[in-house]
Amino acid sequence: MAAAVVSFAVERLDELLLEEDRFLSGVGDKVRDVKIGLIRMQDFLSEADAERRQDESEIMNNLISEIKKIAYDAEDAIELSAMKVAFDSTGTKSPLSKALHLRQFRSHIIQVNNEIIKTRRILQIYGLTATRVDEDKFFSSFGALRQLRWSDSHLVEEFIVGLDEDINKVVKWLLNENQHCRVVYICGMAGIGKTTLAKSIYNYNAIRHHFDALAWVYISQQCKRREVWERILVKLIPPSKEEMAQILEMEDNELARRLFKVQQEKKCLIILDDIWSKKAWDSLSPAFPSENTRSKIVFTSRNKDILRVDPSGLLHEPSYLNPEDSWTLFQKKAFPIQYYPESTTFDNLKSLAKEMVTKCDGLPLAIVVLGGILATKETMFEWQRMHQYVGSFLIQERQTFAQVLDLSYQDLPVELKRCFLCLSQFPEGYEIPRTKLIQLWVAEGVVSCGYEIGRNEMMEDVAERYLGNLISRCMVQVGQRGSTGRIKTCRLHGLMRELCLSEAQKVNFLYIIGESQQNGITDFSSSYYLSDAWQIGEVRRLAVFLDQHVDQLIPQDKQVNELLRSLVFFHDKKCRIENWDLVKGIFTKFKLLRVLDLEGIKGLKGQSLPKEVGGLLWLKFLSLKRTRIQTLPSSLGNLEYLQFLNLQTVNKVSWDSTVEIPNVIWKLTRLRHLYLPNWCWNVADDLQLENLINLQTLVNFPANNCDVEDLFKLKKLRKLVLNDPRHFEKFSESFNPPAKRLDCLLSLSLKTDMLSFPNNVIDVENLVLGCPSLRKLHVEGQVMRLPKAPLFPPQLAKLTLWGCRLLEDPMVTLEKLPNLKFLNGWDMFLGQKMVCSQNGFPRLKVLVLSSLLNLKEWTIENQAMKGLHRLSISDCHSLNSVPDGLRFLSRLRELEFRWMPISFKTRLGTTGEDYDKVKHLKRLTTILI
Repeated sequence: MAAAVVSFAVERLDELLLEEDRFLSGVGDKVRDVKIGLIRMQDFLSEADAERRQDESEIMNNLISEIKKIAYDAEDAIELSAMKVAFDSTGTKSPLSKALHLRQFRSHIIQVNNEIIKTRRILQIYGLTATRVDEDKFFSSFGALRQLRWSDSHLVEEFIVGLDEDINKVVKWLLNENQHCRVVYICGMAGIGKTTLAKSIYNYNAIRHHFDALAWVYISQQCKRREVWERILVKLIPPSKEEMAQILEMEDNELARRLFKVQQEKKCLIILDDIWSKKAWDSLSPAFPSENTRSKIVFTSRNKDILRVDPSGLLHEPSYLNPEDSWTLFQKKAFPIQYYPESTTFDNLKSLAKEMVTKCDGLPLAIVVLGGILATKETMFEWQRMHQYVGSFLIQERQTFAQVLDLSYQDLPVELKRCFLCLSQFPEGYEIPRTKLIQLWVAEGVVSCGYEIGRNEMMEDVAERYLGNLISRCMVQVGQRGSTGRIKTCRLHGLMRELCLSEAQKVNFLYIIGESQQNGITDFSSSYYLSDAWQIGEVRRLAVFLDQHVDQLIPQDKQVNELLRSLVFFHDKKCRIENWDLVKGIFTKFKLLRVLDLEGIKGLKGQSLPKEVGGLLWLKFLSLKRTRIQTLPSSLGNLEYLQFLNLQTVNKVSWDSTVEIPNVIWKLTRLRHLYLPNWCWNVADDLQLENLINLQTLVNFPANNCDVEDLFKLKKLRKLVLNDPRHFEKFSESFNPPAKRLDCLLSLSLKTDMLSFPNNVIDVENLVLGCPSLRKLHVEGQVMRLPKAPLFPPQLAKLTLWGCRLLEDPMVTLEKLPNLKFLNGWDMFLGQKMVCSQNGFPRLKVLVLSSLLNLKEWTIENQAMKGLHRLSISDCHSLNSVPDGLRFLSRLRELEFRWMPISFKTRLGTTGEDYDKVKHLKRLTTILI
């Protein structure tokens, strides 16, 4: 715990020492002494965490609090002093003033160092010594085992054991057409497997065939009625873009009536996961019919109070796993691949594991978490030590689960503890975007800059590896996945979030202001009560929950520490702020901010960002997304340490949606991720970007205001988006390998918000030759011909071709791409016949075809697209019949037809002539619109 906090300070001192000549001239040696002292105390604290001794006495707790204070004091003193030096770069201060400042700073640093020495001596008195155990002698045959365990660590599976009887019981009830079998309640304690059971039912073959439409929505303690309704409706009637816009504009009553009607017209299954109270259901119920419907609802809840919804419903309470199933579940997590070398060492390891599993008392989540911990252990010594800890902590009755969760945190290395603590700021049930989380971790200093200096490894890659590690340990859950299977969002299980908040509380890591209020119901999370008990004057990170109408960003009765490092806001979708002068107060008060997230706090249209933002020298992360700011000050160029900048302030494209950006972005040479507005025409000069040599992400490159040639100077660029179709052709022609290439580019998008596709001709061959590492490619515009398959980047996994209007069958080329997983073609082909041949598209999972207006015949040969999971065909009016080759797609899970001739719906009916082409498919969801 405390070690993680001290490590933040050590990492920050490392960064400042890299600029010793600028900021620490004459005192660098003393700062280095402080850093070394903090590292040694970090070792003491790590040992304290490992030995679980930090709670032994009030004296020890006080000492650890003192260490945290020392670390904060050192960081504050050095950053404040460096800021004074930075803002006096013009040399306006007299030599005497500078000498006095240096003397005071040196004296402060010496005092901090003396405190470190004194505290270390006291720690030694209490027997805390940072030992280093030589574990070499404990290595046995675990090298290969470790490789096997981690070979697929980025893939997350649902481990389903011992649920067959439970699944059959609930499925039988749901398939019963009796009106009294309308509701199912799956109730039980946290971690018992309620959600796992519900997911198994949701994906059960017979359920998929029986119901016309299915929807799954996570409720959580903070029940947001409108959001729940919208998510269910979108699942039940997958809307077009225009229909989605209508749904978002509906009044609550209209939305409820629409959802109510759909459940009467269709036979729907809706799963409301993790609903907490009858009161929450009362707020949702106006959108759910209780009669004249064949639709059904499954609730999962910790609270049996929900039974009052319909007392005639089925109550099912999952039981604890028996010893045999407990061991099977543990093996699936700790040993994902069956690997049992015949050795005494491995037999001993299994013996230790079985004893530890027994102490989990059959609680599934406790077993999985324990397995996640042990999956990271390589030596017999480590397993013996874990066995000792589990044995000592799990002796007391029925405290098993909390202690296993606590053990999962204590077992984390210090860098993962820092990652985990940073998750405490997010609300319960919040879908955390993976990309944003990784960028926040980098800005917070979670990842050491030493990875790039010493190991030539991007900090973002290290952060993504950290996230994968937390997921593998079952401390973070996967939320949504992208079209190629990559993690898109993640979230914390409710109890993991409570653990996260508890650990953050112990070290005053974060303060939370606000409460959740929806539809007249106020739900107070225990975490909010915990946060209110913290010492707000000591914390360095603040999360604020805002209402719809904002008259103050931070309540005046909260005496917030002016030395804040992170300030993030969460709010309702319709959050409004009348006066941006409130933001000016943040800029002037919190000078040491590194993270400032103002996303979605919408001001009046056309407002300007206060120039005082330029005083935040150490700012690394600034998001102004959807704030409606349309004029940015030149002082933005002062933020020389900025790594992440989101200027997508206006999300709707219109004639007055341009954003004025001064030509100062080129000064921000440390920028790694830059998100520009859709349109930024109102600049006095052309924007210069060639200096941004560290840039990895550039979204909405303003080709009308920038030189396309500048892009080839951005050697680290990984993601690039161009949105002005007038420059697509010029951009595609500008590549000239090997001199003009973007070797690191992984994602390239040439897309427009226009209502029609551009007529410009794009040279795709030049694009792929100039971007040899591409994994994602999105092209909008005419393409004369596709390059031959061997010319495409070998790792290309996602390809979107819109408005290409190819004359030759594109499948002949595209089916040869070895790693293509997602293909989306809209107005891609003008021909009449298309063929997917045998063994083509070996890894394709999703195929979306739209507006192939001339297509009359589509042949799918046997063994083509054999891994396809989802197929969507829309607006292909000339296609006479369902492709006969659908009968070969044995893994197809979702088949969707939109805006097709009525014959399609007729043919696919149980009496239709094409029904035999799909009747063999299991777990198939068919959508006909």
